[in-house]
Amino acid sequence: MKTVHERADVVPLLAEIFRELGYEGTSLSRITERTGIGKGSLYHFFPGGKEEMASAVIAEIDAWFEDAIYRPLRNDDARKAIAAMWTNVNDYFRSGGRICLVGAFALDHTRERFSAAIGNYFTRWIDALRAALMRAGCTGEEAQALAEECISGIQGALVLSRALGDKTVFTRSLETLARRLDAAVQ
Repeated sequence: MKTVHERADVVPLLAEIFRELGYEGTSLSRITERTGIGKGSLYHFFPGGKEEMASAVIAEIDAWFEDAIYRPLRNDDARKAIAAMWTNVNDYFRSGGRICLVGAFALDHTRERFSAAIGNYFTRWIDALRAALMRAGCTGEEAQALAEECISGIQGALVLSRALGDKTVFTRSLETLARRLDAAVQ
């Protein structure tokens, strides 16, 4: 069995399993099989079982997006924060090779279980991007429409890239969305 020292060591492993198998397809047996972590250790770290594991994964994703995407968009130089968003999003989603777990959870029966966290993820991203766009000179209405277009474009590009098995679809889509925002804030 794999030696795990802290709960935080387990969460990234769980995230990749949930990404690959989905919430419903992820069982405790599959988690132990793929991580090498015994059931006893898993229950020690996550007494609430699979639901607590998924909640921990969503919380970790949320924390990463808060630090790397939302906070800079809300507080930093708008143009620099938007440019950094494209780089960070591309890196996080591995140029389209990694699905958006929150988005995937939003599409199946898992949504009801984690609806507040899922809605919060997308709302905060749209709101933060809207705030940056407004600081860069867009009207509130234009900023809202562009932010929604970008977030939905990112999510759609992830799905299409995976469906076609072509990461370049994702990177081209990010480049197109980035040019669209650049033109709007000139």
